[in-house]
Amino acid sequence: QILAFEHPKAVTSPDSSRSGPSKMSLRACIVLALLACAAAQNITVSSTATPGNTTTTTAAKDSNETLLLAGTIITIALALMFDFTNGFHDTANSIATTIASKSLTPIQAVILSTIFNFLPAFVGITTVSNTISSTVKLDKLPSVSDTFPTGICVTLSALLGAIFWNLITWRFGIPSSSSHAIIGCLIGAGLGIGGSSVIDNTSVTNIVIGIFASPAISFTIAFIVMFILKHVLRLRWAQGVTEDHTVFRVLQVCAACWLSWAHGQNDAQKTMGIMAATLYSGGYLKASSSSKLSPPTWVIFSAQGAIAAGTLLGGWAIIEAIGMNITLITRASGFAANAGAITSIQGATALAIPVSTTQAAASAVAGSGVGAGRGLNYATIKQIVLTWIITLPCVMAIGAVLVQIARIPEPYNIVVYTIIILIEMCWGCYIASVSRSLRDIHARLAAQNAADDKQAKALEDALVFNPVDVESKPGAKEEKNLDKEDWV
Repeated sequence: QILAFEHPKAVTSPDSSRSGPSKMSLRACIVLALLACAAAQNITVSSTATPGNTTTTTAAKDSNETLLLAGTIITIALALMFDFTNGFHDTANSIATTIASKSLTPIQAVILSTIFNFLPAFVGITTVSNTISSTVKLDKLPSVSDTFPTGICVTLSALLGAIFWNLITWRFGIPSSSSHAIIGCLIGAGLGIGGSSVIDNTSVTNIVIGIFASPAISFTIAFIVMFILKHVLRLRWAQGVTEDHTVFRVLQVCAACWLSWAHGQNDAQKTMGIMAATLYSGGYLKASSSSKLSPPTWVIFSAQGAIAAGTLLGGWAIIEAIGMNITLITRASGFAANAGAITSIQGATALAIPVSTTQAAASAVAGSGVGAGRGLNYATIKQIVLTWIITLPCVMAIGAVLVQIARIPEPYNIVVYTIIILIEMCWGCYIASVSRSLRDIHARLAAQNAADDKQAKALEDALVFNPVDVESKPGAKEEKNLDKEDWV
């Protein structure tokens, strides 16, 4: 049902223009509910095999284990919800350039990105997941609840904080980093409940390296690729091949598919790490230590499925910000931007470093614009950079505050967490109903096409064809026979 996009021409009145996102939100919630049910079934099956469940002799212990199971399932469902928001929040990373350059229609780009975001599930690489799950030393966390392990409280608080941040930035169309949001909330929750001693310095060091190295590499590679393409197109044998040539369309679409693969492979693993840490804390995943967690197969496929479902919804406001508000994107510069982002993200995944795909994509777009000699929209860049700067400290503070709810006596802490979850779900549905939609992107592209046609017509009307005397110029024999079309 989530594939049932409403065609923009089907809208007959302004009042009906916002019905699409609400319907999409409902379908998205159904998809997430099905994924959560699948997770609950797997967790329940796993729990029946644990010694604690088979040796239960008191009603109190039965009640505690039921609450523990429910808390684990809810946290897993929230992890899938975050993965879903990550999907539509970061859709722009891989498809914004193809939409801006008109290589693909918005629907084609989103569906193609959805497919390639899910395919990494069949590879089963979880190196980035291990880095995330080992960021907080779960075995060294102090006990703050008689029912819930502290590790579940930490992952639950981190997820609530990250979802909150994603919804805020999605509402205002700011391409912030979902990766920074979940990592910052996780570190903040760990610090808030156990201090600096429970934070793994190696994981944090790798994360910090990725924060600074990823955008620099993306910008540099995109700049170099576009700079080379720009000068190659000036060669005599390449005359007639423009930046919007069909060759670059094919290259850009192929690069967008590869970037979608890289995005799904790196970003989905962050959710896998959170889910693995939750299962380990609840006793449903066995491992020698919290630093050596291997996500089960069902975790891998559910995480990739959630991020793919989010991608299918499409974060149109952020697509507009990256694809249309940073610089003018052609098919050649879009290919260069995708090449820069791919290099950064795939290299980080190979090194087990979780990076911000949003940082990589936005920096690559800026790099391709500079390499092409075009101007940049510094107002948009200033907004993006400012958001990157404030994200980590803000989300760390949010995570540290939310984890303190676990210290509230039971059952009041459960009530508070439940209220926050319901508020975020309702708020997410509201934002989906008022945010920029697919129709807004179609309108923006139509206006851009009309402006391009008007400019071309004005240029043609203003052009005075007056062949100059070329006999005295170098290369006169080659230029002498140019016709009017060549001069135009």
